[in-house]
Amino acid sequence: MCSSDLCLNYLLAFRAFSEDVMRTINKNLDENQHAICSVMGIAGEAGELLDYFKKHFFQGHHFDKEKVIDELGDIMFYITYLCELYCIDMGEVMYKNIEKRKQRYPQGFDSTRSKNRE
Repeated sequence: MCSSDLCLNYLLAFRAFSEDVMRTINKNLDENQHAICSVMGIAGEAGELLDYFKKHFFQGHHFDKEKVIDELGDIMFYITYLCELYCIDMGEVMYKNIEKRKQRYPQGFDSTRSKNRE
């Protein structure tokens, strides 16, 4: 749980982040191109994060927290871009995901419930 002040700070930080995302997108694209760019960006950046962990776990590369933060920021950029494009409130996305997990795992993670989600 976060205090009211902390929640307000997160909201203000997210609003500033969203505004900066929209400041830095390619304004010459049409709506379909924006959608494709944002979805491809999510996949591409997630792939970079996956490749980073592959190198760390299987190729002996040193763990670099700053690299992980950088890649997570890039993923957040594209998620925010997609949300802004379709006027989707990130708070609603997070809330609905919390509700889904509460329903799926009411007592916390359970491997049986994970395997039998139908």
